[in-house]
Amino acid sequence: MSGHPAKPSPLNELCSALPSLPLRLREVGRFVAANDYDATTRSMRDLATVAGADPAAFTRLAKALGYSGWDELRSALTEARRPTEASPFSGRARGRRQGPNPEISLVSDKFEAEAAGLTRISPAAVAGAAKAVHAARRIWIAGFRSCRSVAELLNYQLRLFRPDAVQLVGGSGPEDLDLGAFRRGDAVVVIGFAPYSTASVVSARAAHHSGATLIAIADRVTAPMAEGAEHLLLFEAASSPGFFPSLTGAIAIAQSLAAATFTLGGPAAKRRLEETEARLAASSQYVAERD
Repeated sequence: MSGHPAKPSPLNELCSALPSLPLRLREVGRFVAANDYDATTRSMRDLATVAGADPAAFTRLAKALGYSGWDELRSALTEARRPTEASPFSGRARGRRQGPNPEISLVSDKFEAEAAGLTRISPAAVAGAAKAVHAARRIWIAGFRSCRSVAELLNYQLRLFRPDAVQLVGGSGPEDLDLGAFRRGDAVVVIGFAPYSTASVVSARAAHHSGATLIAIADRVTAPMAEGAEHLLLFEAASSPGFFPSLTGAIAIAQSLAAATFTLGGPAAKRRLEETEARLAASSQYVAERD
């Protein structure tokens, strides 16, 4: 059998080398091994501050492992974190049953799976997250790629009665400009499913580090953008047939979250909703229905 042997994982290389490293490099190496995600997303200076080390120690560590410098080691760590599945969507289309009307069978199976998935969403978890949204000074909503539509839906519904408090991350420019605006007392809702977008994970990390309340709408407990979340709202994405994971549960959670937050707002939320409705009517935003 021919072929090249698989390249060792940079983390495995690091852990194997730890016993032979000088004490200070061993401490930096242990920090990188325990915080490999941060090592791929944060600057060397930031890492050094958190680790209580000299930034140059990260360069020395990389060279001790056989890399030209920290940038090369960081690139290797980033590459190692990439999903091994190169075709997360087309791969789902394999193995569908055949028959005279396979498309009808697919739609029927999909409806059945979507309905079953909705019954497994936790109402108590959504209600608990709604309390955090209601109490928040500002509400940030982060959804990227296919999850952008869910984020925009939640943003729209919340703005009907919290118009001054709700903002899409990246809605008015590059999302990284908003990450520095997260503050303690804010709520940050991050939406994602596998394969997870880098932007969603970075947004969740920024929310957690800022002290804001992180609310994750995700497909798995182990989702990287759910790490550190005070509220985790799970939906089923992969169980539904079809070439693309399902967003039905995420949409249901978003709408339920908005509805529960409105209920918690009481008369004040109702008054703001009525003011919004009056403004929309005055600007003729809807087509008038005729009898």
